[in-house]
Amino acid sequence: MKQVCFIFFIIIMASCKSKDGDYTFFSESDDAKMGAAMHQQILNDSKFNILDTAKYKTAYQKLYSMRDAILNSGKILHKDEFEWNLYIVKDDSVNNAFCTPGGYIYVYTGLIKFLQTEEELAGVIGHEMAHADMRHSTDQMTKAYGLKVLIALIAGEDYSQYLEAGESLLQLSFSRSDEKEADLKSVSYLCETDYNASAFAQFFKRIQETEQDSRMLQF
Repeated sequence: MKQVCFIFFIIIMASCKSKDGDYTFFSESDDAKMGAAMHQQILNDSKFNILDTAKYKTAYQKLYSMRDAILNSGKILHKDEFEWNLYIVKDDSVNNAFCTPGGYIYVYTGLIKFLQTEEELAGVIGHEMAHADMRHSTDQMTKAYGLKVLIALIAGEDYSQYLEAGESLLQLSFSRSDEKEADLKSVSYLCETDYNASAFAQFFKRIQETEQDSRMLQF
């Protein structure tokens, strides 16, 4: 019986290899579903004050021009599978940005005001896009729920509950290796655009010199 389960496990894992080479129980469409579900949770949460896209059209156009430049870099693995939506969160006290599965990216006004150049902002956008494209949230989900999902699959149970785990996903943090990979990917993206990739390094240096409290950007 153990041998049968082991073989079944190998078959499942082999069929769940993503484009970046990692193994996961979740498909790209699962990422998109989780991202959409989480976005609805964020919209319904009063602590996330999302700026209206029509009222702040110029600001959103700038962000989307950066996104499009990165998408056209030829480096994005899931360019066509994900939505790649961007949102501005009004909170000047938070110097941060985050992404959810499926390419949903949120940037705080505090971070936008902290940044000094367009290249720095493009680097941040690239960093968050890398998290989504490398499916780091899905990797964390697999680590957190992998065994439970495997048992559910073997038992023939419905594991759709894990696709609705938006709140728990927001609590998951990326590993240091995930953050490093996102940094390197962002630089790789920018090198294929008109943006100066080296400006992103200056952003990190300034973060280390000026941010010492709990609001420090988690890059």
